[in-house]
Amino acid sequence: MKITGTTALVTGGNRGIGEGFVEELLAQDAARVYVGSRDMTEAEAVSALDPDRVVVVELDITEQVQVDAAATLANDITLLVNNAGVFHNTTLLGADDMTAMESEITVNYLGTMRMCRAFAPIIEANGGGAIVNVLSAGGIVAVPDMGGYSPSKFAMRAASDCLRAELAPKGVHVAALIVGSVETRMAEHIVGVHKEPPRAIAKAGLVAAKHSIGEHDTDSFAVGVRAQLHRDPSGLAAALAASVQQG
Repeated sequence: MKITGTTALVTGGNRGIGEGFVEELLAQDAARVYVGSRDMTEAEAVSALDPDRVVVVELDITEQVQVDAAATLANDITLLVNNAGVFHNTTLLGADDMTAMESEITVNYLGTMRMCRAFAPIIEANGGGAIVNVLSAGGIVAVPDMGGYSPSKFAMRAASDCLRAELAPKGVHVAALIVGSVETRMAEHIVGVHKEPPRAIAKAGLVAAKHSIGEHDTDSFAVGVRAQLHRDPSGLAAALAASVQQG
């Protein structure tokens, strides 16, 4: 698909990777960019980037009423970027209860699926386009200290494969982005590694949309994780297990 002239919706577009997508879409001459944000006031800075082309939408992807309202408003899109997500930085058994993992599954998997179900028919009706799901290296290798986050990304990676097969005949491509280390608030706890700027991830994501790439490693960290997974899966698993066994 072409980015120039397209109309896109970016969930969680008020900061981080989502904001990077908004910036890159504007730079690549998108006609309009809807910015989904749970708090409209948090998207004021993004809206100011180009008030004529940026439209802020109140959107909590776990709330079907808000998803439906967004679909009614943004019924002209041909590109959906599912970026909204949560990470609570807990292990599966180390948390006091299941609240954190339930939140991660509810947002990262079920919420993203709500968006896909709502907007795939819209993209098809508008002549086709793409859905870009922002996932994680924690979705290709199980990370024990990422509690419900890693499993939620595994689930959405599998769902992306299913959706790709289902939507291809309808002219809607589904891209799964495997994101490694990025300079965002969600990744503040990660130290000692190079972090890519959010807009670099966005550029990689738009490449996947433009060239119909099914699964795309967006940065050197993600590439390294995949390489190590293929080269020495048991060694990688042992190293990741050590991070919680020594804690």
